[in-house]
Order: sequence, then structure tokens, then C-alpha cells
Amino acid sequence: MEVNVHEAKTQLSRLLKRVSQGEEITISRAGVPVARLIAAGPREGTRPMGMDRDKIRMAEDFDKLDPELEALFYAPIELGRPTKATVPARRLARKKRA
Repeated sequence: MEVNVHEAKTQLSRLLKRVSQGEEITISRAGVPVARLIAAGPREGTRPMGMDRDKIRMAEDFDKLDPELEALFYAPIELGRPTKATVPARRLARKKRA
């Protein structure tokens, strides 16, 4: 079966149902085939739990905090002089009050 892109977008659920029943659908743009809808098929089995056991090593201190990084999060915030971006806003606020 061949459908155009618009039809494929509006009828996707129906097309997927037909594909699951074994039909192959070609999607065309301006009469030129651009894609094929085919059934994905069954999964290739599940991976067994623990299949990578003893292949991955985690350092003993993997969760140890880096003091320099921690200092950046917990250091007090230094309030300095106002920046150029904040000065005009303050002037506007004073004008509104007056």
C-alpha cells in the first residue's frame, strides 16, 4: 500500500494496525517514496540481570564531596556595588515614588 505524507499523519493509528497485521506501507511525498512502515518484529530477548557484574568498577570515594566545589555552593554571597544594569531600574523606581 502507498500513502502520501498527509494521509500517513492523519491515519497513523490505522496504518500501524495494518502494519502489525503484516502489511508493508510506503509513504510518498509528491509521488516519490520517502519511507517504509514495516513491523518491528519481536524483541531479541531480554538481557539477564547481572550480565555486567565484575566488569564495572566504582571507586570507594565516588560520592566524596570535592571541597572546592562544595565551597562554591555554600559560600556566603558577596554584595558589591550595583551593576550598570541595576542602576537605571533604581532611578525609575525613585521617579515613580516622587
